[in-house]
Amino acid sequence: MLLEGKKAVIFGVANSRSIAYGVARAFRENGAEIALSWAGDAVRRRVEPISAELGGSFTFPCDVSRDEDIAAAADLVNEKWGEADILVHAVAYANSVDLEGRYLDTSREGFAVSLDISAYSLVAICKRFENILNSGASVITMSYYGAQKRITNYNVMGVAKAALESSVRYLAYDLGARGIRINAISAGPIKTLAASGISGFHLILNHIEKYTPLRANVSIEDVGNTAVFLASPLASGITGGVIFVDAGYHTSGIQIGLD
Repeated sequence: MLLEGKKAVIFGVANSRSIAYGVARAFRENGAEIALSWAGDAVRRRVEPISAELGGSFTFPCDVSRDEDIAAAADLVNEKWGEADILVHAVAYANSVDLEGRYLDTSREGFAVSLDISAYSLVAICKRFENILNSGASVITMSYYGAQKRITNYNVMGVAKAALESSVRYLAYDLGARGIRINAISAGPIKTLAASGISGFHLILNHIEKYTPLRANVSIEDVGNTAVFLASPLASGITGGVIFVDAGYHTSGIQIGLD
């Protein structure tokens, strides 16, 4: 098993269909111990049974918009484990009104909230967990192609993901001094709770399935497998990158059905 004896802290499991769940399950199948975060009692009621199902070590509260919560989470991980080998950031948020219509109409408040939770939280978590992570540790965050190209109704989230991917490059240098790697996975569209907030999302899924090179949408299992690779010694020379798990869609230009 690729992750035997590794300890993974995972932020962002929402339910059994979330990308973070696919990552957590793949980690456990490959021998890692896992600790899962939750924010609020509603999410806690979903996360704790998932942790029990997967054989997680413990769960912990953390609202990533609050520095004191992140600090408390790091202290708890340090108390429970003393160290960690893998950090997964699968957290993003935008107001639903900002995921439809014109990007031009994004409010100042909506912009700030999305950038804070979707991008800055990665910086804040890395800063607080830096001294807990072992040399050779792997940090993984979740992005999307909307960071690089305009996607209908992705709007402010695309801008936030662009900031996230840029942060990965800057953090790679800072964390690399201690031998810590960091990469982003740019997953294709997956039917998750987060994605349901994007207006017309089902049309995007249909388009991908028809026109992507592999003629298929990807799954949380596909993303989980890639995360295992990035967290393992097999990816020891990879940092600061964006790995696409999107059935090849990022290679495509205009696609027109001619049949």
